[in-house]
Amino acid sequence: MGSQQRVRRSQEERSRTTTNELLSAARKLFARDGYTATSLDAICEEIGASKGALYHHFKNKRDLFRAVYEAEENRLSSAIAQTFTLHEDPWDGLYEGMREFLVMSMEPSTQRITLIDAPGALGWAEMRAIRSDCRRMIAYGLGQLLGRDRSRAEVTAVASMVHGAACESAVALAHADGDADELLEATLRQFRRLFSSVASSTDKA
Repeated sequence: MGSQQRVRRSQEERSRTTTNELLSAARKLFARDGYTATSLDAICEEIGASKGALYHHFKNKRDLFRAVYEAEENRLSSAIAQTFTLHEDPWDGLYEGMREFLVMSMEPSTQRITLIDAPGALGWAEMRAIRSDCRRMIAYGLGQLLGRDRSRAEVTAVASMVHGAACESAVALAHADGDADELLEATLRQFRRLFSSVASSTDKA
């Protein structure tokens, strides 16, 4: 490897390190103080970086928050996928994946970023676009479960219903007035009934 390549790689590594440090600091402060109350100065101070360094990686606070939100959504999607693969029965895997998604969504930091602040900071259209990978993953899993006798439109419809129900359930849990754990278990019972119904209709098809 030539000296120029080594310099370039070193610069790229430093750039990735700075990006990760900014994302980590931003997540911490957004989760603790909220989007509106968190300043870029505070984020830079958290890791001892200049605002110039921040602006080299992110256009503004909204752009930084979007990256944090996207990382949270990827974390949730990965948890669903990993949980799904751990179960021999795919329907059990899907159910446990939904459980993991909802339990993780109840973490205060995740709630604050993805459910409380994201709608105002990003808007529903951008949130939906970022969540598209999760919907596609659910659609893929359901496609395997429902079999080839189901049309693509039907699989997409069921996937959208499941994903929408999961997201709305997470919002309900975030704003629960009473016992959130009780609401979680009630929600999961409804998911179990839903999956049992869809699985039963598949067996009869």
